[in-house]
Amino acid sequence: MPRPSSTLDGDNCTTAGETRCVCCILNELPTIDKVMDFHRSLTNEPRPKDVRNDDQQPDAKGQLQTSDQTKDPKQPENTPDGLACPNSADCGPAGQVDESVSADSISNQSQSSNGQKLRRPSSPDPHTVQTACVATRPTNPKLTLCLSYSPSKVSSTPSDMEMLSPDNPAFKTIVNDSSDFCDEGGVCAEDSGFAKDPGIKSQQVVKDCDSGRLTKEKVCPVARSTEEEDSEMGECSGSSNMSQDLIESQLAQSVPLASCNSCNQVWLGTPIDELNRKPQCAPPLSPLKATPNHTVTVRTDLLKEGELPIPYPSKFRDMWDDVSVKMPCSEKNLFPLETEDGSALQSRWELIRTALQGGFKSCLDVRDAILRYNTAHAKKWDFTALNLFCTEYLELSEVQQLFEVLLPAMVQLALNAPRLCTTPIPLLKSGMNHSLTLSQEQIACLLANAFFCTFPRRNSRRSEYCNYPEINFYRLFEGSSPRKIEKLKTLLCYFRRVTETKPKGLVTFARQTVTSPPDWESSQTQLTRLHITCKGTIEDDGYGMLQVDFANRFVGGGVTGHGLVQEEIRFLINPELIVSRLFTEALEDNECLIITGSEQYSKYAGYAESYRWQNSYKDETPRDDWQRRCTEIVAIDAFKYRHFLEQFLPEKITRELNKAYCGFYQSNSNVKHLSAVATGNWGCGAFGGDTRLKALIQLMAAAEAGRDVAYFTFGDAQLMRDIHEMHTFLTERRVTVGQLYSLFDHYFNEECKNCCTTRPHVSLYSFIFESISAPAASDPEQDSGMSHVTSEPQ
Repeated sequence: MPRPSSTLDGDNCTTAGETRCVCCILNELPTIDKVMDFHRSLTNEPRPKDVRNDDQQPDAKGQLQTSDQTKDPKQPENTPDGLACPNSADCGPAGQVDESVSADSISNQSQSSNGQKLRRPSSPDPHTVQTACVATRPTNPKLTLCLSYSPSKVSSTPSDMEMLSPDNPAFKTIVNDSSDFCDEGGVCAEDSGFAKDPGIKSQQVVKDCDSGRLTKEKVCPVARSTEEEDSEMGECSGSSNMSQDLIESQLAQSVPLASCNSCNQVWLGTPIDELNRKPQCAPPLSPLKATPNHTVTVRTDLLKEGELPIPYPSKFRDMWDDVSVKMPCSEKNLFPLETEDGSALQSRWELIRTALQGGFKSCLDVRDAILRYNTAHAKKWDFTALNLFCTEYLELSEVQQLFEVLLPAMVQLALNAPRLCTTPIPLLKSGMNHSLTLSQEQIACLLANAFFCTFPRRNSRRSEYCNYPEINFYRLFEGSSPRKIEKLKTLLCYFRRVTETKPKGLVTFARQTVTSPPDWESSQTQLTRLHITCKGTIEDDGYGMLQVDFANRFVGGGVTGHGLVQEEIRFLINPELIVSRLFTEALEDNECLIITGSEQYSKYAGYAESYRWQNSYKDETPRDDWQRRCTEIVAIDAFKYRHFLEQFLPEKITRELNKAYCGFYQSNSNVKHLSAVATGNWGCGAFGGDTRLKALIQLMAAAEAGRDVAYFTFGDAQLMRDIHEMHTFLTERRVTVGQLYSLFDHYFNEECKNCCTTRPHVSLYSFIFESISAPAASDPEQDSGMSHVTSEPQ
């Protein structure tokens, strides 16, 4: 490739058309300004008008951002329409304040140039809050909550993010720099790629560590991400030596690579339209009915398209035991009460009803209501995020809509639990193969109770639910992170939708345990078809397929806490997934959770710190015969590695194969009726997984389960090419799953077992290419595991 022409002349540099030495350039540019101008000329970046020196660093797009996350970046000007008002007169123009608002309530607010409100320079103390009160009813009681883009804290982290493999030197540097930190001792969850259309377009020399090649000015994008296990899981999940926040912030500012938009091809392999999707590939369903292994909470005989499912049985059946969810409306849900005659017990449900039906005029009223039946946590629970949301991010009309319309409707929905959730909800415990089908209306009722923190025994890690995810939303309300604001927007969009129009479908949650995994070493199965692309996303382009959730073993991860990556985002835009946290025990190595029928309610942009709720989304995915959306999501949790070489241990590879196979396997099914797997860089990034190894593991598991694969590299064009090249190589030579598994074992023994460096000198893919292409070079008496592999395509 010819080198670019030099833009500067110097005595010590080479002629035009060649790159000149850095020393000459620096000699000619003695001032800092000139050096900065030179760097900007290389990246075509405009010179900033004002550069401040207070801990600012350039992000991946060359923009300056502050390391202090409480600064006030710019806010996008466009306003979402998903929760827009029926007409502009209802909400008024952005930044306009009703004359009835007191001066005190707006004295600390400022206006941006486009009329939007700006956040205060500092967040209020968790216990010293300003409230947005609703003293009088709005003139129009049918106002719609706008939830417009926050005029406050908007991170400059690129909105298009992808994971960095530990193969990438930048990721290695970041991990080393952050080894002393982790949020409250929690396990920092894996990296994922749940990003939108990569848009990072600067270039640099990138070493492809796995292929062993050096590519100059490679055109392959990186949108960075890390899949985060929230700190609230720390007590049960162990500890970590990695700071998720540090990783995310540094990934957002380092190693920009060119976008795959510049590549000749954005997909390779089998055209995606040739892969199986539901409902087209699915056989007719047998009639829905309850069985010992399938709990159904509605009248199946009255199930009709377009009609609300009817709860079954007609009256609430109270179960307070260790195999069912302890419901807040249970008669055995009692609350200690001090009286003149001594302590006594009263119905906690009646206390909940009284507290929530008292009405809300401010977020303080919401806080006081929740703490009335959670008195033990009154000094610990923090409602700062909820207060900020109400006082700093909403217009007056939106605040009125929230307190006068939406929250009362949510209260009514929550208090309908005895009428809607009449069947005892079974706990999906470890080791079980059991399914639970709920109506979308029942799920909305349960989530409304979670929002108001009514579920008993679920607020302490020392309770009988210590091995279950948290379900009450109290962590959603704490802290001042803009992540919480965007989460509140996304979830309140869902609650507005389900309180305005009752959803009429069903959702099935199936815990699947595989006790007899394949004998990987002796498998004669060959790899199935592969579509691989560096553009698109699992949820958009993988519709109708089995979509992989890069899960936490506590399903949902940090969705109600600080986490905001692949799994958390999917749970936010499809909030019905969150209810699985109510009854799903932590996943074991041979288990997965499959959710069929969840609906998407929101659209979003960005990832992690750059995540933003955009607008309401109308899901038009067709329904099956059980009135479930044809959206099938499987939660599988990868293993977290602290050292790169650890993942090549045979037992670790077997664990990941079994986990993926458990997620992809469907019993008693004809392979022609199985949808393809839509997946990506599962278990990589902060979980330490190697992208190329994980790709082969998923291809092997999918082949054994009889499914094709649609693989999304989330912007990494080089990874796309490498995986496709390897898949083509293996399929042309008819390499079986068993032979590939044996090659993994040989690779560990020959390259990893006695390796003295952090990474082996020979990459996995190079080893496989060499082992298969030249089997005669090895001792013919040695069993290489490749005796049946041909060296040329058949």
